[in-house]
Amino acid sequence: MAHPAQRRVGLPVWNKGHRVRETVISCRNVSKIFGPDPVRHLAELKVNPQAPLNGHVHAVREVDLDIERGEMLVVMGLSGSGKSTLVRCLSRLVEITGGHVTVEGQDIATLSDAGLIDLRRRKMGMVFQGFGLLPHRTVLDNVAFPLEMRGQDRKTRYARARDMLTLVGLTGREGYFPRELSGGQQQRVGIARSLAVEPDIWFLDEPFSALDPLIRREMQDEFLRLKGLLNKTVIFITHDFDEALRLADRIAIMKDGRIVQCDTPDRIVLHPATDYVARFTAEIDRARVVRAGSLVRPLDEPPEGAAWAATRTIRDLARDLVADSRKVIPVADAAGAVIGGLNRQEALDVLLGVAG
Repeated sequence: MAHPAQRRVGLPVWNKGHRVRETVISCRNVSKIFGPDPVRHLAELKVNPQAPLNGHVHAVREVDLDIERGEMLVVMGLSGSGKSTLVRCLSRLVEITGGHVTVEGQDIATLSDAGLIDLRRRKMGMVFQGFGLLPHRTVLDNVAFPLEMRGQDRKTRYARARDMLTLVGLTGREGYFPRELSGGQQQRVGIARSLAVEPDIWFLDEPFSALDPLIRREMQDEFLRLKGLLNKTVIFITHDFDEALRLADRIAIMKDGRIVQCDTPDRIVLHPATDYVARFTAEIDRARVVRAGSLVRPLDEPPEGAAWAATRTIRDLARDLVADSRKVIPVADAAGAVIGGLNRQEALDVLLGVAG
């Protein structure tokens, strides 16, 4: 049985109705065990959950998860929590021991080697911690390389590669070699290369972890810019909670191979499901994460005065909260429709760090 915190959690209420809900990747009861006989060990566990490990390692345990088209899901946890293994299960870079993973309704375990290669080439882009650039090839050749593997002609693949280098801000660096670039520039080349194949699904495994803080922040800003331009389904792994809060539509927090909570950043900060999750959020300034839409309640009577945007954070609304004397303030979605009321005192408590 899946952990109760793994129940399907939707998008914030103010997004409903403004986005087509379509599941792209679905996991059901997915487990990955490493060891001498993983399949047999999994069968033993179903009979006796306390069965001895006998040299086996449980990397992923009974994960249920749905990922929507266009969603940015950030998977995070401490080292050894299973986050990287889970993402490799989603792309079948490792074979799962039990359960099912479907991509656009196709059970990827049923694909032949050729079918799996085709799925990755057509649908998936991947960026990992190591930049993985070919040192003897120029920046342009590195970005064009996956298109060369597809068999595209030189003119077409170079045109596409140049477009992607422009997108990540590296125009003029086409003839450079990787050793001539900074770490941040090398990471941009890796991102451009993964985007060159026009993936619908984008896997990023701690792509900024090797960068110094200033370059890392710059790359996060660049990534947010690309996110605004491109409608990709993104699965992003990090161990940095601040990074997760900046980037995520939802955050899946893992511990001992399980997802212990999967929810929006607002809800994780306001309502951590376990003590483990609460420890992640303990030092976070809730006011810069929690948005007005997360605190809305149904209105008992027609709203008075101007409505506030649901997407604004409580930190952004600080001056308005101090100046506005209304006890309940109407909150509107992106289309301007009022979706409920914000209790001013509750918002002030978040702003001032008063425990809920």
